[in-house]
Amino acid sequence: MLGTRQRQACDRLDAGWLEPVNRILQLPKRLLVGRPIRTELMGDQLLPKKLALPVFCSDPLSSNAYATEEILLMLSLGGLALFHLTWWVAAAVILLLLVVVASYRQTCYAYPNGGGAYAVAGANLGRDASLVAASALLVDYVLTVAVSVAAGVANIVSAFPALAPHVVGVSIGLIAILALMNLRGVRESGTVFAIPTYGFVIGVFAMLAVGLTRMIGGDAPTAESAAYGVRPDHHASGLLLIALVLRAFASGCTALTGVEAVSNGVPHFRKPKSRNAADTLAIMGGLTVTMFAGLTALALATHVHVVDDTARLIGAPDGYKQRTVIAQLGASVFGSHSIFFYLVQAFTAAILVLAANTAFNGFPILASILGGDGYLPRQLHRRGDRLVFSNGIVILSALAGLLIWAFDASTTRLIQLYIIGVFVSFTLSQWGMVRHWTTRLQPADGPRPAPADRRSMHRSRVINGVGAVFTGLVLIVVLITKFTHGAWIVVLAMPALYLLMRGIRRHYDRIAVETTPRPDGTAMPSRIHGVVLVSKLHSPTLRALAFARATRPTTLTAVTVQQNADETDALVREWDERGIPVPLKILSSPYRDITGPVLAYVKDINTLSPRDVVCVFIPEYVVGHWWEQLLHNQSALRLKARLLFQPGVMVTNVPWQMGSADVGQSGDNHKSAVQR
Repeated sequence: MLGTRQRQACDRLDAGWLEPVNRILQLPKRLLVGRPIRTELMGDQLLPKKLALPVFCSDPLSSNAYATEEILLMLSLGGLALFHLTWWVAAAVILLLLVVVASYRQTCYAYPNGGGAYAVAGANLGRDASLVAASALLVDYVLTVAVSVAAGVANIVSAFPALAPHVVGVSIGLIAILALMNLRGVRESGTVFAIPTYGFVIGVFAMLAVGLTRMIGGDAPTAESAAYGVRPDHHASGLLLIALVLRAFASGCTALTGVEAVSNGVPHFRKPKSRNAADTLAIMGGLTVTMFAGLTALALATHVHVVDDTARLIGAPDGYKQRTVIAQLGASVFGSHSIFFYLVQAFTAAILVLAANTAFNGFPILASILGGDGYLPRQLHRRGDRLVFSNGIVILSALAGLLIWAFDASTTRLIQLYIIGVFVSFTLSQWGMVRHWTTRLQPADGPRPAPADRRSMHRSRVINGVGAVFTGLVLIVVLITKFTHGAWIVVLAMPALYLLMRGIRRHYDRIAVETTPRPDGTAMPSRIHGVVLVSKLHSPTLRALAFARATRPTTLTAVTVQQNADETDALVREWDERGIPVPLKILSSPYRDITGPVLAYVKDINTLSPRDVVCVFIPEYVVGHWWEQLLHNQSALRLKARLLFQPGVMVTNVPWQMGSADVGQSGDNHKSAVQR
């Protein structure tokens, strides 16, 4: 037997051996994600406005890369004759964007704890409305990642056509990289994402400035597709013309996606949080409106012709590969092979991919709030090593990757599913804000607000009321125009997610009721019956018997299941020879099953004494290799799984560490430690 000092030395040595092993196992995670961050350093992760803009606004900023293109694509169905309506459609989108930005600025001030549409609807419209808003946002965040990455890869392919056969693999790989960056932390990812975001903004404004300068100088740029005609699918007039214009407007509304992310992430801003969030929204709105209007004007001035099927281009040569609108604009302004063209394409592709970062910040935060409220699994509420909601990031990545695979990374197909959820959440949020200001203006109890405050509240209510009306009408338009083109999938997914969240909450509520302590406390069991499972008489069994005896149960019985008569007889003889002071019960098993007879024996004890507790002690091997686990403990695992469902039964594992599990039991260092 080892003395106390020797045992302590061995324990220290074991810890010394195990710590390097743990470090080696954690090394890949630490290299990819980084070192854990202490909880008290949470404040250091808060974002200034210059980093919050790329983190929370990359989605609406990047939408300028394809919003104009989507309008032109829809209008091209009626031929070139409808392209003159582009300005009117773009103007309606700009007006809507300004209204929504102004409305969400009110939300930043009224709900500084974040949550966006879910928090606003829950506080003012009730639980059902809040869950509808949450389901809409969650679905839309997944689509944001899929659409943004697919659009980014499409721009990469515009510059490097050889990558066209590999768009799905490239898209999924980029999603994995985005997930990894976000797992490293909000502040660190914001620093990395700032460069492409600001690079894209500068690149677009440079392109607009050069294009305008050339037009003023009499050298107006011309798009590569300007000479091609467009074969219309329909001769649009009357109701069909209205339908095409409304469909173009619905597609152009993709410029509004991601606006709500700032109101969701107010807690991530530096103080004063609400003011910084509202200012960031205003900056984003100004940049988006200017870029969207400028790109639309430049597209019309350079006569960009874009269609959803290149076969509809009249005069295009065989094998012509249509490039994105922003790629055609860059080529016409800077030249197809200039460094500035490739820079614009690189920054465009980068921000389109990184636009998914808006969802990578919004989805985990919203899922965390829902998890804390019991509508999603509680695990989503916890922060990971880097103070981010790691589980939400992983789930979002997996769902977006699945969408990319299912739709072949096609932006045109994916975008038909897009923005339904956006406008559902927009509408509910704005109606909730109207109710919020109405309640503040007419308090049920307490003093009325001061006149100056009342004027401010009235102004805010008008802003949110206009926003609610606008977004509600747009929701109807979007739903009608996109339903048969794939949006029905979202219409089904949102109610399914809503019902799932209701079901999860019912489960948590039921568990809370069942686990609530009784007023009279938990009754003490009348007696405790110990049962030790025995397969053969070896050291693990003897340890289990010794431990069971040490707990001093009311009764203690060893139980073995007879599968082979000779082995059972040998066990009984050895039992008697050792003089073990615990009776051995032999259970018959005519079908060679172990689990059934043990369960029946335990159930018989419970039936005789329902207030008694049966404690089953199970000897179990602890091995060091995964393949060894396959060779041991299978009967014990099956038995434990069944016993856990038996009322009045406790299961106690008594581990026996095998040599492969005891890292410190070999080596010269161990021997020298024992000798010392």
